[in-house]
Amino acid sequence: MDFRRMGLAGALLAAMSGPCWAGDMPGVTATSVKIGGIFPLSGPASAIGQVGQGVRAYVQSINDHGGINGRKIDYVMLDDGYNPTKSFEHARKLVESDEVAFLFSQLGTAGNSAVAKYLAAKRVPTIAVVTGASKFTNVRDYPLTTTGLVSYDTEGRIYAKYLMRALPAAKYAILFQNDDLGRDYVNAFKAVLGADFDKRVVTASYEVTEPTVDSQVLTLKSSGAQALFIAGTPKFAAQAIRRAAESGWKPTVLINFPSSTIAGTLSPAGLENSVGVIVGTSNKDPIDQKWLGDEGIRAYRAFFDKYLAGSDITNTSYLTGYQQGMVLEQILKQCGDDLSRDNIIKQAKSLKSLALPTALPGVRINTSPTNNMIWTQLQLQRWTGTGWEQFGEILDASSE
Repeated sequence: MDFRRMGLAGALLAAMSGPCWAGDMPGVTATSVKIGGIFPLSGPASAIGQVGQGVRAYVQSINDHGGINGRKIDYVMLDDGYNPTKSFEHARKLVESDEVAFLFSQLGTAGNSAVAKYLAAKRVPTIAVVTGASKFTNVRDYPLTTTGLVSYDTEGRIYAKYLMRALPAAKYAILFQNDDLGRDYVNAFKAVLGADFDKRVVTASYEVTEPTVDSQVLTLKSSGAQALFIAGTPKFAAQAIRRAAESGWKPTVLINFPSSTIAGTLSPAGLENSVGVIVGTSNKDPIDQKWLGDEGIRAYRAFFDKYLAGSDITNTSYLTGYQQGMVLEQILKQCGDDLSRDNIIKQAKSLKSLALPTALPGVRINTSPTNNMIWTQLQLQRWTGTGWEQFGEILDASSE
């Protein structure tokens, strides 16, 4: 009897019957799962880039408690500076060098657009992308993607319908970032106003490379518009709010959710200049007195003190990252021991009535094979000078 052959056969049998992590589950070992994230930690969108720091901090808290299903998370976070060329370079590194299981929470419409075709070709899921660009909600075109923001189309429709109720005869101005982010919001207004859009709406765009939007704001002011919607990122939203106030223009101001941070937008604009600003949100405000006794906010503030000490809690990008971390935790729990890429995207599209403790009452997360949007609901809120005051009902794209 050839014991050497028997030994080799036994080894092969053991290899075949054991976990096939290297082939079937890239980035996965018996004790860890490697996940990638790309964020603008620097550059013109750095205020919202801190979502990444929130995700990484939450991952650290998971690991401190032993991980999930016996595995700790190795979260590899890279900074693209809001530059899509760098986004692509980082995606290749994460997939080909770091060999991550999947990408989670990549932030930025342009960056996600730059890497989408490459990741699809590599069959790498990209979960809870932090962009509301409507194209990513198309599950046929993006079968390996789920989104982590209310779509800009839904958000824009909510704002357009609000203005038509609040200021039915007024002219509206829109300042928008000249990319998929900004154009989605403009198209949402067009869908709601229809043939009246050209008669009632004046628009001005800006590039993210521009130093200021002062000239655009003054142009919009000269139109006589009574409402101003700013569809961009915090740096430019802050500039627009401040310039409108300094010029004596006092329209009803709305901003988009990505710019709804106090630290990144309202404080640089001037808290007094920001009084009356309206935005939609899905979240409780962690510094609002009315939530300080809330169990979910108390847990968040304790987490913040431990894992984000020294950071500015008024920058709610950290809260977004914290919530993203909760979503990641739920997906990995549902995956069990099957962390194949097929099961990861399957579980990401199988979230049922998930209520995060820091989300507003009534807001639920539901995904499915035909709905890849984690968030679909918003409630309007108005800045009072010292805090956000919610008003109205929980809204979605179908709300009137």
